[in-house]
This record gives sequence, structure tokens and C-alpha cells, in this order.
Amino acid sequence: MLLCCAALWGGSYLVAKVALGVIPPMWLMALRMAGACLVMLILFRRAILPSLDRRIVVPALLVGVTYWGTMTTQTIGLTTIDPGRSAFLTAAYCVITPFAAWAISRQRPRAINLMAAVICLAGVGFVALKPGSGALSLGVGDLLTLACAVIFSFNLTLLGVFSQRFHPIAVTFVQFAVAGVLFLAGALLTEPGPTAAWLEPGVVASFLYLFLGATTLAQIMQNIGLAHVPAASASIIMCTESLFSVGFSALFWGEAIGWNSAVGFALIFAAVLMSVVGKRG
Repeated sequence: MLLCCAALWGGSYLVAKVALGVIPPMWLMALRMAGACLVMLILFRRAILPSLDRRIVVPALLVGVTYWGTMTTQTIGLTTIDPGRSAFLTAAYCVITPFAAWAISRQRPRAINLMAAVICLAGVGFVALKPGSGALSLGVGDLLTLACAVIFSFNLTLLGVFSQRFHPIAVTFVQFAVAGVLFLAGALLTEPGPTAAWLEPGVVASFLYLFLGATTLAQIMQNIGLAHVPAASASIIMCTESLFSVGFSALFWGEAIGWNSAVGFALIFAAVLMSVVGKRG
């Protein structure tokens, strides 16, 4: 289940890239959040409704705004870079999260976290290396995706804190709800409205994959899988998301993987593995 979950997430970069060819980023995320909230209410209303009181307002705003920032930077960045590249740059959040936890919860990073951060930085450098010139070049999409990794690390840290005080499913629901409102506001203010092209079969299939597969089904499989697999092993399995993403992108999108990108991806993946293995100590 965890491996299927990683594959669903890995495929979401490619599918989102297809959907973004027709649906603007804010509208795509607003619809995805609305669909996820509706499905969660149908499946988990007994866990969600009792937690919806004024105590959860501040946590909802914090996790919702950081999740909105995460998905905004990633989705807009994905409009200008290839899916596999986006996945590996996003995966840097695993390396950054211990430092976010240090800032929020005063949990000091370990030496292995510092080593992983250096290796990850080297990996990003190789990804940014322009073949033939030896110069470093990160485009706007790359920078937005790296910003996504930073914001996501804080989002995960906040989720860890608030999930100990409230039902985790309720926290996830309010996160999606707050982010959905922000996405809808952004869509109404900055993007053109729906068109008939949004109803094309390929676009509808992409959207259904994103909110039913990559959001709802993946979350359920993750929760079930984590109940039967040790956390450290589960983290390593789910890290294969970026490998699935670059594989799907190379096969179905035609993403070219140069030597510098391959080295960079390998270094970033090694840093991610170091970070999740480091949690076992």
C-alpha cells in the first residue's frame, strides 16, 4: 500500500502538468481541495465534526496557510519545469524539516541532518548546472519549487504539533478547507473563469486522479500502511515518490535527464534517505 501510495504521488506531478495545460493553477487547486473536503466529510464526518470548534481555528489557519503556500509555489513552479525535476526539488523538504522543527519545537537537528543538508545543497547545485557552460542556472520555476520545500517543512512540523492535540483527520480536513478558500479567492481575483475545455475527457480524468487518487486514496493507503510498517521503513518506501515521478515523466512526458540532473537527483535522494534513516536514532 505504501509503495502504491508513493506511485500515486509520483504520478501526480505528471498528471498535474497535463491538467495545468488547460486549468489555471489556482482553479485547479481550489477544485482539488473542494473535492477532497467533500470526500473526507462523507467518509470521516464522525471524526471531523466533533473537532470543529473555536479551539481549532488558529491551528486551522496555520496549517491551512502553510499548505496553501506549499501548493501554490509547487503548482505555479510546475508550469515552467518538468515533473521529475519538480519532484526531486520538492523532496528537499525531508532535509529541511529537522531545521523547521528546531525553529518551532526547539528540537535540535542531529549531525546526520547537517550532513544531509550539505549533500542536498550539492544535489541542487548539480541540478542547476547548465551543461556545457559550467554555470549555475535556477529558473523561476526551480526557485518556486525550492520555496515549496521550505514552506512544506514548516507545514509538516505544524501538523505534527496539532495532530497531538486534535484528531489527525480533523486537522487534515481544516487544512484542506482553509487552503481551498484561499485558492478560490486567488482564482477569482487573478485567473480567468471556467471554460468548456475543462470538461474535455483527458482534463476530467486528470482532475479525478488528483483528488481521488493522489489525495484521498493515497491518504487512506498511507494511514493503513503506517499501522503495519515501522515508521522508518515507511518513510524510505514513501521517498520513492520522486523516483516514480522522474520515471513517469521520462516515459510519458519525454523529460530529458542529463548527466548533471542525474547526479543531482541521486544526491538529493541520498540526502532524503539520510534524513529519514536519521529519525531511527
